[in-house]
Amino acid sequence: MTRSPRIRTWPLALLTAFSCLLTPANSQAAQPFLLQMIRDDAVHQELQLTDSQIDQVYEAIAQVDPRWWVSRITPAEKQQAEIQQLTDQLQTNLDELLNADQRLRLQQLVRQAHGTRMARSPGVAEALQLTTEQLADLETRFTETDTKVAAIQKQLAAKDTTPQAAAQEIAQAQQNERQGILETLTTEQQTAIGPLVGKSFNFSAIKRTYPRAPEFITEGATWIGESPVRMQDLRGKVVAVYFYAFQCINCQRNFPHYKSWHDDLADEGLVVIGIQTPETSAERDPKRVQEAYQSDKFQFPVLFDEASNNWRAWGNTMWPTTYLIDKQGFIRRWWQGEMNWQGTLGEQQMRESIQTLLAE
Repeated sequence: MTRSPRIRTWPLALLTAFSCLLTPANSQAAQPFLLQMIRDDAVHQELQLTDSQIDQVYEAIAQVDPRWWVSRITPAEKQQAEIQQLTDQLQTNLDELLNADQRLRLQQLVRQAHGTRMARSPGVAEALQLTTEQLADLETRFTETDTKVAAIQKQLAAKDTTPQAAAQEIAQAQQNERQGILETLTTEQQTAIGPLVGKSFNFSAIKRTYPRAPEFITEGATWIGESPVRMQDLRGKVVAVYFYAFQCINCQRNFPHYKSWHDDLADEGLVVIGIQTPETSAERDPKRVQEAYQSDKFQFPVLFDEASNNWRAWGNTMWPTTYLIDKQGFIRRWWQGEMNWQGTLGEQQMRESIQTLLAE
């Protein structure tokens, strides 16, 4: 049986990029900048959070992460509403645990992340005293950029351009937008931007922008091969979690990669875990799942996710999908489909990412 593969890989460098290259073309869409940045050590250091505050931040994001993570597979309109609601909830919680200086600096960082689009942020238009005409001009420029970016992304999806060329074109479109906005603003308004954004922050230092990995759900599921595993107990380890179905040929072609990761990197701190989520009737048969586990010679635990509860909790959409989780339990990268599909160097890239995470 062959499932049509679909590759989605997010290089670690791109995970820290806050730009329209990674956001919807619709310029009015709510962006999860606060949800992304507040979980990272670099931001914690910038805000000068105490250890107690960091613990409270983790508690706050734990309340929003499960819903945010699965919202990525929902229709755009629903997703945007969810992002806005979760951002508001998180902001309310952060306002209670941060002091005044920390709240101000976080607000500045969020504005910096929005870039030119911070003109839509609460209080910015008023602080800059933007006129109705200026606001209309800004919206026109935003729309022009978004239309250009959407066209470039469409070309990239159709392989009518290269990622490098697309990145250059998008960068140029963004530069044109910035230049046009400077022409729209008065000298006084340009000067007033400084206090709104504060000193420049190096967003490339941000490593974590995704939620913590969901805890394994044992209801309607059975562990095979070893004792039960909890994600919470794997802190300090790098974890590779892969969803598969044992009859799926695309999944089977990834099996040698998982086994080689385990053989080569387990002693360095890598833990490999499989989650067998059935699609066919055979893949729902516990005996056949156990037999397949033995014949595939896995030397690491597998969770037989018979009720698909883990599949839903992770917002999974296809077999196979592979996730990399860092030592703090945060998802850092994932790959949908065969890693070496049609010559793609996916296994090599994922292995390099694992080694990077192990070195952190």
